[in-house]
Amino acid sequence: MIILKYKKWYNQRSIAIKSIVKGQWSMVPSRGFITLISVLVVGAVGIAVTLSIILLGVGFGRTSFAVSQSSQAKALANACAEEGLEKIRESASFTGSGNLSMGQGTCTYTVTSQGGSNRTITSSGTVGTIVRKTSTAINAINPYITPTSWQEIP
Repeated sequence: MIILKYKKWYNQRSIAIKSIVKGQWSMVPSRGFITLISVLVVGAVGIAVTLSIILLGVGFGRTSFAVSQSSQAKALANACAEEGLEKIRESASFTGSGNLSMGQGTCTYTVTSQGGSNRTITSSGTVGTIVRKTSTAINAINPYITPTSWQEIP
């Protein structure tokens, strides 16, 4: 066990250390002690701030990547809905499904007949783990395809 005690020694601050084992006092100058502790505290605060900034940056990067993938998935879902509209334009009696692969994702679409000229196109776009879906309803095919709704679905 070590015992610390402040003593005045030749007009210099020193720390007197007594070792239980040896039973002797020895003098250790303490001029740099406060400076050393200050440097350690400032260093610890600096490391904490740096780690916080790094972790925030990583979180922001992940979020922006997910937002980017979500935008791409929505664009793919809309592209497949337009592909379904193109198939209806080519053949007014078309019902069925198909898929597309573009860039880093894929999309699928299904065209179903609701009777007469009414059709519903359900499409979904997938990029990574992000899936976005749309539903498009049309009520006229000739002379022009007339969409009545185009909305994103859960």
